Amino acid sequence: MIIDLEKCIGCGRCEEDCPVGAIMLAEEKAVLSAELCVNCQTCAKVCPEEAITKEAGPLPGRVPCEVCPVGCEIALGKTGACQRFRNQEGILVRTIPLHTFADIQEIVGPDYEEAIRRPLLTGIGAGTTYPDPRPAPYIVQGKSLGIDVVTVVTEAPLSYSGVKVKIDTDKPIGEEGAPLLIKGRKVGHVTTEEYGSKILSVGGVNLLTGKNGFTVARLITQIANRERLELKVKGGSTLEIQVGEAPIIDGELMRKMRVGCGSASMGLFTTFFKEAADEVIVLDAHLTGLFTEHPAGRFVNMQYSGLTLQGRKSTPGRYFEDHGPGWGGTSITNPLDIIAEVDNRIARDGMTVLITETTGERAAMFRWNGKGFEEIPLTPAAQRAVEVINKTSQPSRVSAIYVAGAGGSARAGVTKYPIKLTQAIHARKACLTVGGAPTFIYPGGGITFAVDVEQVKMGMFAWVPTPATLAPIEYTMRVEDYIEMGGHHEAMEPFEVVVEHIRKVRV
Repeated sequence: MIIDLEKCIGCGRCEEDCPVGAIMLAEEKAVLSAELCVNCQTCAKVCPEEAITKEAGPLPGRVPCEVCPVGCEIALGKTGACQRFRNQEGILVRTIPLHTFADIQEIVGPDYEEAIRRPLLTGIGAGTTYPDPRPAPYIVQGKSLGIDVVTVVTEAPLSYSGVKVKIDTDKPIGEEGAPLLIKGRKVGHVTTEEYGSKILSVGGVNLLTGKNGFTVARLITQIANRERLELKVKGGSTLEIQVGEAPIIDGELMRKMRVGCGSASMGLFTTFFKEAADEVIVLDAHLTGLFTEHPAGRFVNMQYSGLTLQGRKSTPGRYFEDHGPGWGGTSITNPLDIIAEVDNRIARDGMTVLITETTGERAAMFRWNGKGFEEIPLTPAAQRAVEVINKTSQPSRVSAIYVAGAGGSARAGVTKYPIKLTQAIHARKACLTVGGAPTFIYPGGGITFAVDVEQVKMGMFAWVPTPATLAPIEYTMRVEDYIEMGGHHEAMEPFEVVVEHIRKVRV
């Protein structure tokens, strides 16, 4: 890298962000260690004065790394920006050896044994024992895979609860952090996006105990029970959602979820893009891909087209774009507007360019005539590439995870010593399920769990005007472990007796 000392203002951003410690400030100017520098260009990207540029051509005596788009050039005995690969006698080797499961088993810890993975009984229809100084409604003993186990069930009121809603779409719905409203009342907010999806956080204890708590409790339950609802993002979209169904955003039915961002599409569909056109652009609100500049295009010997795209360049062939109502969730409504410049010294007359969205729902093809682009019909090869993208994309749908803390009074109905139940859950000696569905237990203190609501029988979540939500919870463990933790073993009933009671009630 080359530093222009006249432009350098000594802000220190390059020193802070350099991943290999190759830059430091001396007398309020950036000084580069050529020995440590790997040409990752991080310093150039963060420099507010554009005082740092890359030298032309590769550094002599370096080994280029091609395992990611950064393309570090690594000196003998040194590592690249990610610290994962070292130049060892002219060959890049991984700094950490390959691990088998046996190498990490102690860190991962034991899994739940099969005998306690499934509860003997579910909490659905069990009732509750609030405030829980007495045993839970049902404490059932039975055999599982020849092992004596016990399942303790209750329908627990949970103030610390909410749902995370995943909406598969590239269409913008509102600013991150924007309030989520129902009938003008705040019930949650828009949180960070995940891969091809928008995420809503609904509920949580602060909203449940706030002025709109009853509305929040009802909404959490409705979402978890897979009812159809209409929500509004403040300053953003109107959403019609139902878990398991395609979302409707501002009246438009969302049909496809992208298979990958614009950059990922370069690698996913390399074979098809090579045959489709002289250049392929995949428009995406996060990373738009330019095939001939991208490492995937270079890998199959594509010649650079001479095009430069709008947006902020990340690494070769990858451009950060904005959000909007246009193609691929960007502000681009005319696909040609993504092209910022054409270098006529490189671009050749008759060159074809295919522009598509990450879902393949919209695509267009153009030919360069030396002065401008003219639209042409998609060639059979281009059509085939777009169809592959479209068929590889998944249908858009809404899904939800119910998240709650079961660390309060509900534990007293299980054991006289609540901390022992918490410890058993984290040691995987006790398995928590919700309506029989498997859960993820959050690490750290307490018992905070997450469950896919589609794995719980429909309509089994409820709410009470404290306000709180109710979920059917089961704890299953070996009988010996239950007795050791101070469980209410005197209240245990044989599974066969409880099943016979249920049969008589149903008759």
